[in-house]
Amino acid sequence: PLIPLLVWIIRALTYAQLRASSVQLSPTQFPEAYRMVVEAAEAAGLRFVAEAFADRAYTPEGQLVSRREPGAVLHDPVAITERCVAMATGHPIEDVEGNPLRLTPGSICVHGDTPGAVEVARRVRAALEDGAP
Repeated sequence: PLIPLLVWIIRALTYAQLRASSVQLSPTQFPEAYRMVVEAAEAAGLRFVAEAFADRAYTPEGQLVSRREPGAVLHDPVAITERCVAMATGHPIEDVEGNPLRLTPGSICVHGDTPGAVEVARRVRAALEDGAP
C-alpha cells in the first residue's frame, strides 16, 4: 500500500508544481502530465472534463494565445456565441491563423471579468437551447 501512496503523492506534487508555475496542461503540450492528471482524477472517482474558453483565441495546436498577444481576448458577443455553439456541437472554430481547429470541451468558461460577460453567457445559453446563435 505504500508504493501507490507515494506514486499518488509524487503525481500530486508534480501537478501542484505545474499549476503553481501557471502552466496549462493539455494533451498536446504535456501529454504525460495530462495523462497522469486524468488517471489521478479517475482513480479518485472523478470524471475529467476538458474545458474551453469562450472569449479566448487558440493557437493551431489548441493552446490559448497569450494575453500579451493582440487578438488573444475576443470581444464580439455574436462571434463568441458562434464559437461556443461550434465547440459544443463538435464543429471546428477558427484558430488564430484562420485555420479550422476542432476542440471537444465538456465545459465552456465565460470569464466573469470580460466586458459583456453576462450578455455573452445569455446569448450562448439561448443559442444552445435554440440550436442557432
